[in-house]
Amino acid sequence: MIAAPELQTEFHYPQDTDTRFSSDTDFDDPDARNAAQGKGKVCSKGKKAPGDKGKGGGKGAGRLNGHHQENGMENIMLFEVVKLGKSAMQSVVDDWIESYKHDRDIALLDLINFFIQCSGCKGVVSSEMFRHMQNSEIIRKMTEEFDEDSGDYPLTMAGPQWKKFKTSFCEFITVLVRQCQYSIIYDEYMMDTVISLLTGLSDSQVRAFRHTSTLAAMKLMTALVNVALNLSINMDNTQRQYEAERNKMIGKRANDRLELLLQKRKELQENQDEIENMMNAIFKGVFVHRYRDAIAEIRAICIEEIGVWMKMYSDAFLNDSYLKYVGWTMHDKQGEVRLKCLTALQGLYYNRELNAKLELFTSRFKDRIVSMTLDKEYDVAVQAIKLLTLVLHSSEEVLTAEDCESVYHLVYSAHRPVAVAAGEFLFKKLFSHRDMEDDSMPKRRGRQSLNANLIKTTVFFFLESELHEHAAYLVDSMWDCAADLLKDWECMISLLLDEPLPGEEALTDRQETALIEIMLCTVRQAAECHPPVGRGTGKRVLTAKEKKTQLDDRTRMTELFVVGLPLLLDNRRCHASFFYIYIYFILFHLESLLRQIKEIVEKHTDTDVLEACSKTCHALCNEEFTIFNRVDIARSQLLDELVDKFNRLLEDFLQEGEEPDEDDAYQVLSTLKRITAFHNAHDLSKWDLFTSNYKLLNTGIENGDMPEQIVIHALQCTHYVILWHLAKVSEGSSKKEDMVTLRKQMRAFCLMCQRYLASVNTAVKEQAFTILCDLLLIFSHQIISGGREVLEPLVYMPEASLQSELLSFILDHVFIDQDEDNSSTADGQQDDEAGKIEALHKRRNLLAAYCKLIIFNVVEMKTGADIFKQYMRYYNDYGDIIKETMSKTRQIDKIQCAKTLILSLQQLFNEMLSELGPGFDRSSSAFCGIKELARRFSLTFGLDQLKTREAIAMLHKDGIEFAFKEPNPQGEGHPPVNLAFLDILSEFSSKLMRQDKRTVHMYLERFMTFQMALQREDCWLPLISYRNSLQAGGDDDTMSVVSGISSRGSTVRSKKAKPVAGKRKLSEGTTLQLITAESSGGSEVWLNREQALQTPVMMPSPHLTSTVMREPKRLRPDDNYMGTPQPHHQTPIDYNRRGSGLMEDDEEPIVEDVMMSSEGRIEDLNEGMDFDTMDIDLPASKNRRERSELKPDFFDPASIMDESVRTTHFLGYDAFQR
Repeated sequence: MIAAPELQTEFHYPQDTDTRFSSDTDFDDPDARNAAQGKGKVCSKGKKAPGDKGKGGGKGAGRLNGHHQENGMENIMLFEVVKLGKSAMQSVVDDWIESYKHDRDIALLDLINFFIQCSGCKGVVSSEMFRHMQNSEIIRKMTEEFDEDSGDYPLTMAGPQWKKFKTSFCEFITVLVRQCQYSIIYDEYMMDTVISLLTGLSDSQVRAFRHTSTLAAMKLMTALVNVALNLSINMDNTQRQYEAERNKMIGKRANDRLELLLQKRKELQENQDEIENMMNAIFKGVFVHRYRDAIAEIRAICIEEIGVWMKMYSDAFLNDSYLKYVGWTMHDKQGEVRLKCLTALQGLYYNRELNAKLELFTSRFKDRIVSMTLDKEYDVAVQAIKLLTLVLHSSEEVLTAEDCESVYHLVYSAHRPVAVAAGEFLFKKLFSHRDMEDDSMPKRRGRQSLNANLIKTTVFFFLESELHEHAAYLVDSMWDCAADLLKDWECMISLLLDEPLPGEEALTDRQETALIEIMLCTVRQAAECHPPVGRGTGKRVLTAKEKKTQLDDRTRMTELFVVGLPLLLDNRRCHASFFYIYIYFILFHLESLLRQIKEIVEKHTDTDVLEACSKTCHALCNEEFTIFNRVDIARSQLLDELVDKFNRLLEDFLQEGEEPDEDDAYQVLSTLKRITAFHNAHDLSKWDLFTSNYKLLNTGIENGDMPEQIVIHALQCTHYVILWHLAKVSEGSSKKEDMVTLRKQMRAFCLMCQRYLASVNTAVKEQAFTILCDLLLIFSHQIISGGREVLEPLVYMPEASLQSELLSFILDHVFIDQDEDNSSTADGQQDDEAGKIEALHKRRNLLAAYCKLIIFNVVEMKTGADIFKQYMRYYNDYGDIIKETMSKTRQIDKIQCAKTLILSLQQLFNEMLSELGPGFDRSSSAFCGIKELARRFSLTFGLDQLKTREAIAMLHKDGIEFAFKEPNPQGEGHPPVNLAFLDILSEFSSKLMRQDKRTVHMYLERFMTFQMALQREDCWLPLISYRNSLQAGGDDDTMSVVSGISSRGSTVRSKKAKPVAGKRKLSEGTTLQLITAESSGGSEVWLNREQALQTPVMMPSPHLTSTVMREPKRLRPDDNYMGTPQPHHQTPIDYNRRGSGLMEDDEEPIVEDVMMSSEGRIEDLNEGMDFDTMDIDLPASKNRRERSELKPDFFDPASIMDESVRTTHFLGYDAFQR
């Protein structure tokens, strides 16, 4: 391997040479005969004397910094040309090359200033600085020229003129190398100076310098890799020509041509060695340091470019020595960097010819790639799945069954791109081995087609996934890659209707049900052309091609299902999904359909089937359809029969003195279920179902022996009656008597539901509670919003007794342990787990229903204290619901919410006192639990102290009053009974503004006696610690409110904030007066808005262009950068700790330049990766020399950075989205 010399950090200016510039483009000197004669090190150590000049120095009198002068006016600068992007980049580069030929010092000075200006620095490197100052001195001088009031620089600026700057900047570097590749880059001057400059800037603490120079260096490296690749090709061609000429007969051999070819090969080899030195200098001087820079954008640039090098010149770069950087960086904290790693690997795995070189990398980092499919960044997860698809395409033995299963379940992800990528992986894995149909043979259709087995495979996969309600999401995931398979409805119908072939196993009932569900979803997807709920932001506009495809699919499904559906309904057991399919095509057999619907309603009592029939009738009963009258008549006849039958059965069922038998109860229940299913989608007000249902419910209350299911469906049916009546009244066309009737019925029904809350049957109580919560929410004060004041008589606010019963129901039926819930029993462990999940789902819905009453101010907010105090104990089950409730209540009334939070803590404290007694141990688990809950409550107030100022102050006020509320029965010398509550209250002290701390402390002293202030016993420690928390920083008058700015976001070196005009401090006495007024029962507010606006707000400190302005901590010696860890006294950072750091969306901490060091976790690499001796060795020409076989690198699978695994968001019922 060719070792590059040590890179210097100063500019170097070699003495004048006889370098000839006879060509300046790629095409003028194809054989590189005019290349520089002298080949040396990339960075010479000599320094140009002050009086020396570059070649042609006298010809630059008409130029300034390499630009022509016209009439004393300087032409536009190189930076401005690139920024505007209006000129052809090749002509810009050609102008610079022409300037370089006249005076290379001035041209290079122009190029140096170009890089300085592209970094956003307003300073200019002068000729004197260029000649006499060292590299570090120039960079230090330029650092001082930065405008630190703004952290923006060209690569990060917004605006139209900066959008294309990065592209133009990169293009300039690429074209510059391309145009100079046959002459100038070999002159030992231009490239030495540029590489030395970029290396020095890339090591700067100024982010703008580091970012811009790293991008320039990486693009320069990419351009040099392209030059090296061309040289390699030319060397192979030259060697082939030489061998062909040498193999000729002696008489026909041209010795002159042989000598010419030998000379040309020698020059190419010298040029290649020179390019190797340049690339070594860039790789060791820039890449190995910046690929783990503190800034994610810089790390991403490095990884993106190394991927380009490995793909462009795989013979030189695609080996374990370079792949390991990508593997290590896959553990980066930032999704942007992880994404670049995956996209770089995709370009490599896409080429099957490179698979052999990726075997060791795949074996070492496959597990990491699989885990990235669950990345918290969806873009990263998508690319990880696509990468695994390419790995699967190249070799199926690499991925184990467990690896594949971890991707399979992602087809049910709520994020559509993730699901689509997983669907493509699933399709490649399960369906890639299907036999292609011979075109010469007649095409098989139906059950005998090739798609039959594939459809069965889809059904089997759907059943094994055990997410049967999510067939729509499975279909949507595979729709883009397997549309032809999923649209083979003829085959699906054949599988359901035709008898199995000889030797073929018939589908079971469970498999048929799954196939019907999948067929329904495919019909819906093809007809509606939009993803299922939760996977799209809304209906998008279809393109002309998509509209044509949609029309063709609708036509074809119409032709198939018009004939097939009646057969399916007649020959197979009824399935609710069949009726949904009718919605999507023209019905030619309407009478047959209506007759079948009536027969099915009369035969079946399954809720899903009855609701499917109801929805089908609702879809057909559209007044715009010509078939409306026929369908309406058929529907009315069916409902007349059902209501008449129900009234007749109910009369016999409720006869006094007779005990109803099971047959009568079943007849009443089945008829009531049919009516309820239809009442959900149809207005049945004209049949007056309220009277009969209310009579049935009232009898159940009086007798107490009404069957459970009858009561549940009667409650649901009556609920529908109320809602349909409200819809009719809301239209404004009803009479006043209708509103009076509705008001009476609603109140009577609410009272009935309240009575059923005391039922002994749990299912009945849950139904009554759910309906009651819905009615209270619907008929609350919200009903008159939107200009509906006419509905004000219908407003119904629950009485205190009803609120108490609702709260008691929640406490008794929701906040219970899993083992206490015996509502579901199961035979096996799997069924038992499913039952527990279903029971938890039901309890979450009940809690969400009650929390909505709190949010919409239907019940008093203070009732939420009983909910909030369960936050820690039931965090896994209901934490999200309780937290959202706290957030919504705070938005409604901050002060009342704070009072509710402190009330919940007081309730827990009282419960603890009653259980442990006054002499409890403050280190007990009960007290520590209350204190931890207080800490969690404190965190919910956020960072903006100004917004929560009043609420926090009132919280302290109530807490102080509670602590001193009950004196100690033993006398004044002993602490109050609740004094320990101050220890809990101290968790909120950090949320007080400093001036408010002083005021609250003064309020605390009103409850203290002189003797209390002198006490130092352990029993008085809560008072002492609370006083200390109020006094910490309370006397600092310079403290200001930080609104939404974390102290961690500040930099080490900052300018003094300028005073804010018009801002003044709030007087201390004002807050104290407000507390006093509040405590005495006055109506004054803690702080009025005018006073709050006078609170001083800290001006944001100016953004520094430097990310780290301190000496970076060395986590490892320089001479052993990635080798065996050295002992040190600093505690190693645990980057794999879950739930911390940037993986939880925290602010990015200020870290060292080498951010990604994990010293205690990197094992010794077998090759001893010393970056100072790692060189780029381009592969030899195939006929020139054999490339030495490299030892394989043994990767360290330990993560250098945090893993970023998220919990996949599967589609489920959100308890708050009812």
